[in-house]
Amino acid sequence: MGDSLLTVPDRRLVAPDVLRGIAIAGTFATNVWVFADPRGPGAVLAGYAGGWWLDVLLRAAANGKFLALLTLLFGIGMELQYRSAVRREMPWPGRYLVRAGILFTEGLLHYVLVFEFDVLMGYAIASVLVAWLVGRSRAAQVAAGAVAGGIVVLVVGALTVAAAGTSPGGVVLPPYPATWTGQVWVRITEAWLYRIELVLIVPSAVVLFLAGAALLRAGVFDGGGARIRRTLMAIGAAGVVLNVLTVLAGPAWFAVERYLVAPMVAAGLLGLVPALLARTRGPAGRVRRGVTAIGRTAMTCYVGQNVAGAVLFHAWGFGLAGALSTVAAPARTAAVAGIWAAVMVASALAASWWLRRYARGPLETLTHAFLGRPAAAHPSAPPLRGRSRASRRGARTP
Repeated sequence: MGDSLLTVPDRRLVAPDVLRGIAIAGTFATNVWVFADPRGPGAVLAGYAGGWWLDVLLRAAANGKFLALLTLLFGIGMELQYRSAVRREMPWPGRYLVRAGILFTEGLLHYVLVFEFDVLMGYAIASVLVAWLVGRSRAAQVAAGAVAGGIVVLVVGALTVAAAGTSPGGVVLPPYPATWTGQVWVRITEAWLYRIELVLIVPSAVVLFLAGAALLRAGVFDGGGARIRRTLMAIGAAGVVLNVLTVLAGPAWFAVERYLVAPMVAAGLLGLVPALLARTRGPAGRVRRGVTAIGRTAMTCYVGQNVAGAVLFHAWGFGLAGALSTVAAPARTAAVAGIWAAVMVASALAASWWLRRYARGPLETLTHAFLGRPAAAHPSAPPLRGRSRASRRGARTP
């Protein structure tokens, strides 16, 4: 792979772990506002009612960007797993479909028991579709990505037109249940409402999975990938400008911001962070080590942070959503931001402590145990840019 962005001791790719940690932190920066709204998660669908300008800015800064980054990284992970299967002459997608089934189950439990806006179920569905495309011709992947992207554009366009005629925050929401069992019941009986986002998550994930895999093959993390990283940063800069315009255009453009503009900003982060890492000299500092630990335990931290959010904000827990609803805007904003920071610090400390004792996070270990297989081949293996037809056919043999 050339001079890649690798650690010296174990030849593990550094950049994806750091990026994944940033993505997990940013994802909770979005979710914390959902937990903090006293109206419950339905506030996202009904539209946030006004809010202090800094609230609007913070929500816009996190909206969709880090989820898109996490989705790109998931695609990179799929490509690495495909390479491992090819090297071992194992069938593909083969056991990966079992992994997707486990992911869907984890997402279903996460949705029912913890959080209405789970993304794991959508990732699992999209990964099954993309698993059949990884290793096939570039033309087939581009065609599939174009179809999925077209679906996203059409749905986002329809939502934007519909939202243009709706008053933001004008929808009256029924009271959100105060008990945990009541919330579970709502998630089950109103799944049609809270899972409707899968219509966008799945095709969007297909596009970004394929894009992430393609970027890895192109050498985005290679020492010679500076040109690719500069291109991604330029796309990200354009995305930031468009993001400002969508925020100024008003809440009706929320879906455009989240599903069309956010991936551009995420692409910029995918180029910027490895570029900064390539310039870094010396040992990693505490912040980077903490972010890397979160990235290496991404599944555990994603679920764990949402559990923490539920306990802290819901009425059956500490009830902070209700308590903060009576606090003036600047102090409330500072409190929500402070809670986010505290959860992130706790996540970094817990993940670092765990990884000093175990190779994987708790949920990652559980998934590995269900798969019942030896450790995956190392991700620093050659990029297989010149895949032979025989190797691709071998990887797909049932």
